[in-house]
This record gives sequence, C-alpha cells and structure tokens, in this order.
Amino acid sequence: MPHFRLFRALVSLALLAGAFVGRVVAADRPNIVVILADDLGLGDLSCYNSASAWRTPNLDRLARQGWRFTDAHSASGLCTPSRYALLTGRYAWRGALKRSVLFGYDASLIEPGRLTVAQLLRERGYATAVIGKWHLGLDWVRRGSEAHDVDFSRPFGGGPLAHGFDRFFGISASLDMPPYVWLRDDRVATPPTGGVEDSLPPKLWRAGPIAEDFRMEDVNRRLFDAAVEYIAERADAADRRPFFLYLPLAAPHTPILPRAPFAGSTPTEYGDFVAEVDGDVGRLLATLDRLQLAANTLVIFASDNGFAPPADVAAHRRIGHDPGMGLRGYKSDLYEGGHRIPLLVRWPAGISAGERCDEPVGLVDLLATCAELVGATLPDDAGEDSVSLLPLLDRERGRDFRRPPLVHHSGEGRFAIRDGRWKLLLWPGSGGWSAPTPRPSRWLDIAPTDLAGLPKYQLFDLETDRAEQVNVADRHPDIVQRLGRTLREYVLRGRSTPGPDRAEARAADWPELEWMPDFAGENSPQLR
Repeated sequence: MPHFRLFRALVSLALLAGAFVGRVVAADRPNIVVILADDLGLGDLSCYNSASAWRTPNLDRLARQGWRFTDAHSASGLCTPSRYALLTGRYAWRGALKRSVLFGYDASLIEPGRLTVAQLLRERGYATAVIGKWHLGLDWVRRGSEAHDVDFSRPFGGGPLAHGFDRFFGISASLDMPPYVWLRDDRVATPPTGGVEDSLPPKLWRAGPIAEDFRMEDVNRRLFDAAVEYIAERADAADRRPFFLYLPLAAPHTPILPRAPFAGSTPTEYGDFVAEVDGDVGRLLATLDRLQLAANTLVIFASDNGFAPPADVAAHRRIGHDPGMGLRGYKSDLYEGGHRIPLLVRWPAGISAGERCDEPVGLVDLLATCAELVGATLPDDAGEDSVSLLPLLDRERGRDFRRPPLVHHSGEGRFAIRDGRWKLLLWPGSGGWSAPTPRPSRWLDIAPTDLAGLPKYQLFDLETDRAEQVNVADRHPDIVQRLGRTLREYVLRGRSTPGPDRAEARAADWPELEWMPDFAGENSPQLR
C-alpha cells in the first residue's frame, strides 16, 4: 500500500524536522473528521442492509471509497459512556459512571488532566473543534442546591475547552434533555426565557427551559451548517494547520423531527430522520470535495450505540425493515443489537477503497489510532483500553492483526467480554431494556422477567450464532473460565492493553460486580 507507507515516511521526516522547528510540519498529516450519529442501527444504512426500507446514498459512497467495518462496537449500549471511551480510550465504568447516562445538568465526567483525542492532536499542531451533542457533563455555576438552578449568564467549566478542544458549538446532552440552549465555547449563547412540557414519541422530549433561538427541528441542520463553516474556515486559515473536527449528532435520536425535504421521503418518520442524516453527511463530503480537502482528510462515521426502541420497533417490522440486521437486542443491551454499530472509514491518501473488514474493533480505539497516526506515544496513564487500528488498515502489515478482547457494558452496568468468535455475558439477561430483563423499556411490549431461574452466564459462538439464540456456556466451561479470568484481570489491572497496572484507577467495588465470575485459581486475586 504505497500511499500508507509514503505517509508514514513523511510523518517520520516531519517529526525529525519538528525537533528543530518546535512543531511538526502540518502539511503531511491528515485532517480528521469524526461523525458520530446518535442511536443509528447497523441496518439503517443501505450499504449494510440491502433490504433496508430506504437508501443512504452518501453513506454508501463513503463505504465504497473507504472501509466498511461489520464487527465494530461502541464501548457501551448507551451514549454517555460510549462518548467517554471514544474521546479518552478508556472504558467509562473505570471511572465515576457505573451505569446509565448523564443528563443536561450533570457535572463533567472526564477527569481533569485525562488525555483526550483532542488534546493529543492539539499538542501535535492540530486545530480542534467539537460541534454537536457533548453529553459528557458540564460544571455549571449554580445559584442554589437544585441541579437545574443554573446561572446561565456565567461560563461553565469542565466542557470541551477543558479537554483539548479549541472550539465548541452545540448542546449539553441529548436533544430530549433540558436545558434547551445553544452552547458556544464555555457559555450559553442565549439564556432560556421560556419552557416546554413533556412530549411523547415520536417527538419525545422532557420538560425544561428553552431559549428563544432554539428550535429542536433545526438542531441537526445548524450543527452541519456550523461544521461546513468550520471546514471552510480551516481551509482558508493562514496557519495551514490540520484540523480535528468531532461532530456528534443529535439524530436519529428522539425527538424524531425530520425537516423538509426529508420529511415524508421514507415509509416512517424515523426513516426520514436517517435520510436527513445521510443528506447532511453528503453536504459535508461535498464541502471537502469543493475545498480540495477530501484526499487527505480521514473521515470516520459511526454510531454511539444501537437502534433505540422509541423509534417504533413495531412500525419497522410491519414494513420489513430491521435496524438491527438480525442482531438480538436494542440500545442499552449487552446483546449485539445494543452496541454493534456501523463504522465507515475513508482516507483516499492513506488507505485503500472498497474494503470490508470483519475483525472486531471498538470506538475506544480512536485515541491509540490517532496517536500512531501522528507519531505520538501514549503515556502510561492514558488510553488504557485503546488499540491502534493502523496495522489493520494497512493490508500489507495487517494480515495477523487481532484485537485483544473487547469489554461490552450495558445500561444497567452489566458486563460482557468478546474474544474472537466467543462472547461471554456475565449476567442472565440483556443487561438493558430487552427481554429477559426485570426492567424492560416502556417502548417495548414485553413483560418483566425474574432472572433468578436463568443460567448465571451466557456464552455465545458468534461465528455460528450471530443472533445469540443458543447459550453454550455449559458445553464450554473452559472458555467461560478463560474469558471470566480475562475480564477479572482487566478490572484489577485498570487496563486491557499492555503497560503498567493502573490498579489505583480500577473500578473496584460496586453492586454489579456481584456477577463477576469467581473463577479464582490458586494465584488469582479476589475482587472483594
């Protein structure tokens, strides 16, 4: 792969030059654009699902011009922990968030001083911006003891500017979570003066304050408008620095509010919203083409977790559309439908086109991949769960690439571990909203399940049972033991990658660990 080898040689030369001029020469590094959809199912893209009820021509083009990953995973079945892992290269359960998600008034989740993708790239000369849904907490200035009693006239801390980004424009959390205000850098652009009441699906938002310049129907358009504007600005910038643009969308998550001309373009409102995402991605790709930036821009498109039940599972079944592509479960689950996601990667100057990759990979791998891309070495206290995918993307070097086991985590805080064809769930149910669960999603027509009579562990052979229908734990106790010990080691060491133990930062004791396997050999440490 000549482009890839040439790029790495240029990076090496640039690093040598940087020792003399104080920074790496910018021209030899790619721009990086990460587009993160919200609650988009694997089967919602026609490049994955030929039987889809709608087409996604722009995302299909991205797949044709780059790599399409069929076994890619978010770090959690929910959005906040997935985003934490994407930016930090570390599973969120190692820190303060053991289950569920943050809300719009919650405090910053990323620890002060923790290395993020943005900080790493900024230290290597990149301009950095996040445009979109942050959902990792902000340190609001409060006027009283109530979480929502915020002084919107004061700057907030702990946001993107505290974690390596030069610029921020977007919203604090999901589009169905107050406060409904635009955020710019470290301030609220326009304080709220009104309020909205609770709404049911497909709109589905929670009551809260809203600013007069905030219209939910316009949020995704404004995010892409700002992204296109930022790319054009960087193209004309005198400093010619490469840029890192993180674009976490608010769609197709609820509220499902497709705008014209996409409204009515598919059989369902959710499909219209997916079509809107695809159309806006096309607008961004066209901007890169027009500004002659496409060749040396690494574009990554993914979703933060699987398809969400509020998007009306029953309606899609009636028209033969399966957002999960036959996978079991939904958003929040340990089952594949909760965290197996679309992942498209395009970089014309660096990787080949039209490739399909069936290797298991994770969004947690972004930090290590970017580090190798720019010739950086991660410190011991960063990216503890991140693995560089560059050897995989280089076909000549990637034949023996095999990622170490991935850890999956659910909305209830339950664990699973994946190694090659084998996946072990350390819980008798879904760990999330789908059956079997004692707490089903109110959007699913299923009854609560008493898990007491179910097998303690679930082992699936994904090579022969992609839909996770047959629990083979009793047939392969050796694999259950091996994967259980591996997960135990990952928790106790504070990392899942080579390097010194980070035991002081490990997730030590919380109720979910009651289901951690007690497969202790004579030299195995106990969790409690």
